Amino acid sequence: MKIKSDSRKIKEGDIFVALKTVNNDGHNYVLDAIEKGAKTVIVEKGLYDVNTIVVPDTREFIQEYLKKEYSYLIDELTLIGITGTNGKTTTCYFLYQALNKLGLKCSYIGTLGFYIGGEKIRDLSNTTPDILDLYELFLESYENDCKFVVMEVSSQALDMKRVQGIKFDYAVFTNLTKDHLDFHQTMENYALAKQKLFTNLKPNGKAIVNVDSQYDDYFLLSENNNITYGFSDSYYQITDYEIGKDYTIFNVQNITYKTKTFGKYNIYNMLVVIIILKDLGFDDKTIQKIVSEIETPSGRMDIINFGNNKIIIDYAHTPDAVSNIINAVKEMNSDNIYTIIGCGGNRDKSKRSLMGKIATNLSTKVIFTSDNPRNEDPLSIINDMVVNLVNSNYEIEINRKDAIKKGIQMLEKNDILLVLGKGHETYQIIGNEKIHFDDKEEVLNIIRR
Repeated sequence: MKIKSDSRKIKEGDIFVALKTVNNDGHNYVLDAIEKGAKTVIVEKGLYDVNTIVVPDTREFIQEYLKKEYSYLIDELTLIGITGTNGKTTTCYFLYQALNKLGLKCSYIGTLGFYIGGEKIRDLSNTTPDILDLYELFLESYENDCKFVVMEVSSQALDMKRVQGIKFDYAVFTNLTKDHLDFHQTMENYALAKQKLFTNLKPNGKAIVNVDSQYDDYFLLSENNNITYGFSDSYYQITDYEIGKDYTIFNVQNITYKTKTFGKYNIYNMLVVIIILKDLGFDDKTIQKIVSEIETPSGRMDIINFGNNKIIIDYAHTPDAVSNIINAVKEMNSDNIYTIIGCGGNRDKSKRSLMGKIATNLSTKVIFTSDNPRNEDPLSIINDMVVNLVNSNYEIEINRKDAIKKGIQMLEKNDILLVLGKGHETYQIIGNEKIHFDDKEEVLNIIRR
């Protein structure tokens, strides 16, 4: 017998709890859960033909239940939560690799899925799963001898109390830039949502904060043990760096690190790894070696060589991320930079024109195309991106496959094609359907013909 919030997962004898989420209300699925075999339902309203427990707040009830039943196990895990607009996935994945390489078995929970000790276990429906699913992942990590869990913590998850009651050993803030304002409405609300992670530290927990962000004050709480980093004055200050075609070198606290990752923004991501490894007691030489071995995750600065050209696939889908990656590849000294880009439907519309402006300002040419249009008209989304553009160095190709083909055909010698927005995703969401589509797969199919 297990307690579950997803009626589709109910088995005979299970307990179903009706949780409210951003887009749904679990009370709509109580009858489905009973039909599948639930013998007890925990609800805020209603009376059913099975054992019914009515509580004022089902989410608070389940948090207390889980804490009572499993906190003694969860407390044995070192929990590392990373939040920010950009860099969550990459920073988590870097740290996950580093800990496993050092023999500290670690699981990862986030955009890329659920991983344990070097192996992908399964995909996840949310970057930060709901509380019951999260506890299942913690317990699975514990049962597989993990000592550490590194996880992405989204602003929506924090606002929806998915991690409420969970205490973290480390909370990391990467940055805060324009995104998700369809949900949060203002940047202050967005910052305050992320701030909640920093009020959930264990007594000896550490808050690791990027002070180069204009929003750093929201995360430097006086009651926390704060560790600062960045190019600005900070405890871990980056004092020098060099970016090559396939490496990055940077200096922090008079120690030089060389990585296989590319771009200034990845220095921030790697520095979080260094800070946590130092805090765990590893010596500088060990950390230098581990840092030199770390690989970027799938769909993040994923480089495919095509003759004398490069095709780069990246998840960049915010104004800041798009600016970061185009400026990073400019340092490769290519002749031309071509960019394929779109925006997701039913998401923050305020960032669309910004992304269009950044892409056309920084690229030789841009092809605007469909991303995950969901229930919006793809052309309407693109029109939002191109409105009031000063530059005319773009064309529109709604079909993403055709856009990629056109982009590849533009390449001559020493050029770069950026395919942005979807990264590791293997689907397009059109209407309410998920249709198989993988940017990297499409690129490889075209160049191998």
